[in-house]
Amino acid sequence: MSMINYSDSAMSLLPPLIAIFLAIVSRHVLLSLAIGIILAALLLFNFNIVHSTEYVQSQFGSIIWKDTGFNLDKLYILGFILLLGMITALITISGATAAFATWAKERIRCKRDAKLLTMLLGIVIFIDDYFNSIVVGAVARPITDRFYVSRAKLAYILDSTAAPICVISPISSWGAYIIALIGGLLTTHGLVQIGQFNAFVQMIPMNFYALFALALLFMVVYWGLDIGPMLKQEQAAKKGMLFDELKGTPPGEATELPQSDNGSKLGLFLPIFLLVIATIALMIHSGANALSAQSRAFSVLGAFENTNVAFSLFYGASIGFIATALFFLIQSQNVKHIFIAVISGIRSMLAAVWILIFAWTIASAISDMQTGKYMASLAAQAVPIAMLPAILFLLAGVAAFATGTSWGTFGVMLPIAADMAAAADISLMLPMLSAVLAGAVFGDHCSPISDTTILSSTGAHCHHIDHVLTQLPYALMTATISVAGYLVLGYTGSVLMALAMCCIVFLVIIAKLKQNVVC
Repeated sequence: MSMINYSDSAMSLLPPLIAIFLAIVSRHVLLSLAIGIILAALLLFNFNIVHSTEYVQSQFGSIIWKDTGFNLDKLYILGFILLLGMITALITISGATAAFATWAKERIRCKRDAKLLTMLLGIVIFIDDYFNSIVVGAVARPITDRFYVSRAKLAYILDSTAAPICVISPISSWGAYIIALIGGLLTTHGLVQIGQFNAFVQMIPMNFYALFALALLFMVVYWGLDIGPMLKQEQAAKKGMLFDELKGTPPGEATELPQSDNGSKLGLFLPIFLLVIATIALMIHSGANALSAQSRAFSVLGAFENTNVAFSLFYGASIGFIATALFFLIQSQNVKHIFIAVISGIRSMLAAVWILIFAWTIASAISDMQTGKYMASLAAQAVPIAMLPAILFLLAGVAAFATGTSWGTFGVMLPIAADMAAAADISLMLPMLSAVLAGAVFGDHCSPISDTTILSSTGAHCHHIDHVLTQLPYALMTATISVAGYLVLGYTGSVLMALAMCCIVFLVIIAKLKQNVVC
């Protein structure tokens, strides 16, 4: 029985919207995602129970086994998450976390410094958003806990320095993917003289959401501009109510891990350093192998364009875990504690693993529902040409929110934007492509079914829905700034004037926030 085509129907929006609504209202993410998956399956097969059940089983099964072999990309990501849980637990047992927290307490003297350090780490570790969220969360969490920064605030810092940095960094998994996409689009529309890398660089100042998400984050961190749900989370944290969602109890009480009294700061940073170096090296290595297979000359950018991110993350984390275990054995020579760390680390990440599996499954179902194509088709309606960048930003945002994937939105919306620019005004090609990139990150930030949102809450050990609700007001503020910028960009064609408008709206928002917040 063939699937029903919903590419021209608003019904394609129903499964993701139902899942999102239930997740926010009930706070039971897995149950909400499961209902969304089942609803999509029933719609796709006209409520035929047998075919719908077979479809759901095949979607879950495809995460492990696809076509004729293991689905290594998905399995590598799941393995990466579990390995980072083990590394974190082993670092804790070694006493390195406590040693660093003691060191930080002597040098980081206030809550603001703890948040600024976390933001700096998030900017420096830019090669991949998954990697950023989990690793920076593991390093920064002991410091922010000590200064009573809420887990929701930590998740916001992680999320706002992950995708916004990756989407404007050419030397990242995101940058390589985007450069490859726009390179093909420019060639298709006869704009080869621009050059794909040059085009990406020109688009950076037009990615208003990424730029002003970072700017707003800095202001929120520096001045403590906490509003709405974030303010409630921060007030609770000040009272010592730091809740570790992944473990289900206040920090440190879920599993009484033994901690060494002679921990070293080196035991924290050496594994992370080796993990970062190994991951970058493996990304370049796997990309170089792909270039060689295509008989292409090696280049760093070419390697990042063709890299196997999941492979690199998994084996980079494996090297990090081995290094952590060896360092621990040299320090304490207690093999038993390594097994304790492995079990504890796996347990701490199981909730995140299940949520990610369900998020992948609903994303696949939404793809079969062709929700993204329906959203993209809305952009084809008759609108003033100058408004196209702003409209594409909003449509990409809605598409990413509904589908839970910015990369999937890139794949659907960027070709639509390029075709529209070629037909309407070729000079709007880069502004419209930039608007899609920015809108996809915006929608991804707001979506409870986004894997990057899930991993940011995982890295912070924060309740997933708490993270979504506390970040939403700031994401909407940044979106408002971005829409103003894209309207000016569409009507004037001037990036400088658009940035000036963004800055004006940004300053008005900051002034309004400072009036309403006691810093």
